[in-house]
Amino acid sequence: MNKNILFTHSYFLRFDPKQWATGQPYPPLATLYAAALMRENGYAVSLFDTMFAHTAQDIQPAIEQQLPNFFVLYDDGFNYLTKMCLTNMREAAFDMMKLAKAKGCTVIVSSSDSTDHFEQYLAAGADFVIIGEAEMTLLELVQAINQNESNVNHIAGLAFMQDKEVLKTPKRMVMKDLDALPQPAWDLVDITPYRSMWLKSSGYFSLNIATTRGCPFKCNWCAKPIYGNRYNARSPEKVVEELKMLQSTFAFDHIWFCDDIFGLKPGWVHAFANLVEQEQLQFRFKIQARADLLLQENTIKDLARAGCHNIWMGAESGSQKILDAMDKGTTVEQIYQATTLLKKNGLNPSFFIQFGYPGETREDIAKTIRMIKDLLPYEMGISVSYPLPGTLFHERVKAELTQKANWTDSDELLLMFHNTYPPRYYKKLHRYVHLVFRKQQGWVALRNAVKNPFAVSRTDFKKIVSACLHFPSLLVERMQLNRYAHE
Repeated sequence: MNKNILFTHSYFLRFDPKQWATGQPYPPLATLYAAALMRENGYAVSLFDTMFAHTAQDIQPAIEQQLPNFFVLYDDGFNYLTKMCLTNMREAAFDMMKLAKAKGCTVIVSSSDSTDHFEQYLAAGADFVIIGEAEMTLLELVQAINQNESNVNHIAGLAFMQDKEVLKTPKRMVMKDLDALPQPAWDLVDITPYRSMWLKSSGYFSLNIATTRGCPFKCNWCAKPIYGNRYNARSPEKVVEELKMLQSTFAFDHIWFCDDIFGLKPGWVHAFANLVEQEQLQFRFKIQARADLLLQENTIKDLARAGCHNIWMGAESGSQKILDAMDKGTTVEQIYQATTLLKKNGLNPSFFIQFGYPGETREDIAKTIRMIKDLLPYEMGISVSYPLPGTLFHERVKAELTQKANWTDSDELLLMFHNTYPPRYYKKLHRYVHLVFRKQQGWVALRNAVKNPFAVSRTDFKKIVSACLHFPSLLVERMQLNRYAHE
């Protein structure tokens, strides 16, 4: 029986210069879940973690030494960077697959990109592509191969070649009982380079945990190729159990709860906060949430007592017209209310902002900039609209994606379809809005320093200096932005 499985993933931090410079890597959590399940079912599993690798060829010694029966390229579906389907990572995946095939491995792939482009992965040498949530499909597939079953058409969630044709089996339903899964195989990860990079970049060490899978909301630009529109949660008890294990094993300082939506299930956050206090766990964490959900009774207070310090909201736009066009289901007023309430309770609100959605005008952009200046989030991530397969947004613009359909890395920020302004306008807008944000931070810090000079912190001083240094650049960027808008 073929029992040896080598797991890997296709995210190479070095191939994404912006993320390498940021220096905040997280282990491939979904990969660790799959490895744990296979090990629980009697398979010998190992991991080649590509996070810090230099090239795809770095995996060759691991393949040659272990001679695995199965080579499983299993991406981390909890990390938004893998959902972006960057071409740098796709090409690396193809290279690794070829190396594994050359050694006689059965190559199995699970990722957002392969789910969206399974034909390309099969043409590049994959024996099987798993579509959607993959753990149970992987287990059934490997068991069938080991039992010499010639027909795997009965296994849901697969794409493969048969008689020179691509076959795709029916969709697999997502798991409801997430507590039935074993804890991720954290022992397979060499945590040292993660800790070192975090301490160097940020002064603390953060790890990632998932408490849920999926998102029930219907934003028409949001791709959900792995966990879909269903929403299922682990119990607070299981999450706290994993936190205690990670704290004793790795002594983390901070946690990123990498759910699309944290704590949507009624009563979940309250129960979680009670358990954290009961177990006397001391740590800070950040989450992703919606503005409307944060306005529910006591949610923010429960998050604060559990240790939350930073909440990333998908604010997206300060224009209600654009939010409605996105089918976002939230209002600008809710963004203002939630941000104010978070600050009142000592939590930091951070914004995801998206420019370039079809129909957006300079008036809409001005409303977004005004919202940023009014609310002054703790952190801000700015992107341009990025059409991914499986979304209504992609369907609307796919006819225009003839020359390019994916970015090479997360900082490319290229608008790939025709819009109100030319692509370089949005690239320039990204820098301009960041400068506006820094200037506003400096202005608020200066105003507070004048009111109370003895309360000025080192961080406040840095913000003031940064705003002064960048002010000339802001003027230049504004002039160039105006010029690009009229091209």
